[in-house]
Amino acid sequence: MDSLSKIGNVLKEAESILIFPHGSADGDALGSSVALCLGLRSIGKTSYVMIDEDNAENIRFIENDCCCRDLDIIAAPDVNICIDNGELSRIYSRQELFGKGKTTILIDHHKSSVPFLKYNYIDIKASSSAEIVYDLLLLMGIEISKEMAEAIYVGIVTDTGRFQYSNTTGRTHEIVSELMDHNIDQNKISVEIYQSISHEKLILEASILSTLRLECDGKVAIAYMTKKMLENSGASDEDTEGVVEVLRNLRGVEVSVLVKESDKDGIKVSLRSKYHFDVAVVAQEFGGGGHKKAAGFSSSKSSIETIIPEIINAIKEKI
Repeated sequence: MDSLSKIGNVLKEAESILIFPHGSADGDALGSSVALCLGLRSIGKTSYVMIDEDNAENIRFIENDCCCRDLDIIAAPDVNICIDNGELSRIYSRQELFGKGKTTILIDHHKSSVPFLKYNYIDIKASSSAEIVYDLLLLMGIEISKEMAEAIYVGIVTDTGRFQYSNTTGRTHEIVSELMDHNIDQNKISVEIYQSISHEKLILEASILSTLRLECDGKVAIAYMTKKMLENSGASDEDTEGVVEVLRNLRGVEVSVLVKESDKDGIKVSLRSKYHFDVAVVAQEFGGGGHKKAAGFSSSKSSIETIIPEIINAIKEKI
């Protein structure tokens, strides 16, 4: 592990820096990436956030022209950063470009992550990668702009479940208080993220919820989405964001599971818990990871029919 100040010095010495969030970027992956990109650009660095698909519609408002899908944008970057993600497999088609970086950095807060790059900073006590990026920008002496502050806020508010999850700390609230000094529009951000869903997303959610089943005496809620359901709704894969939390909202449910068919991952599984159950342990059994109350994994060898019983059995052993 390296200190955050050491990583800041590495970035100060670089000229070209590419930032790689995980595929299907959530609010924290995109928010932390954009905030860091804007901060680096403000001190004269050439920087882009590399993506391989469009970001979810409800978080695109923080992109600020940082996101790029051109894998030839910089042939051999001085630094490539893997952010909010401890697995290169989750950057998909961007792996070859990542390998061309002259040096590499990992910034993450997931307890399942291990140091595997040239420079590594993992803080499992941080609520989000956005919280780490905020501290990194301050250490580098970078002045926080309104756009950076809003990107960081999006990362924090989404990864803490609107400050409901146990990863929310006193430091988290301190940072948010400081972000408010940059005139961020909390109401606008909340409306964009949580109150602007499309008709297609609503249709897809209804279809997924129709598959709901309860297991373990009502303590586990599980539902699934097939590619056919996605196609019939006219929605996109990112429109499933938030459905697993809806399942968790059921009274008496401790663990919720959403199983999705995906062209890219085969089967993608999201797990959430309400109180004490550690879903990261379950995810790790299937090669994934995450937080105690929010985790997931992908499987290219399974189908919905085969993976659901395996997940239920894995949870039954621990609940």
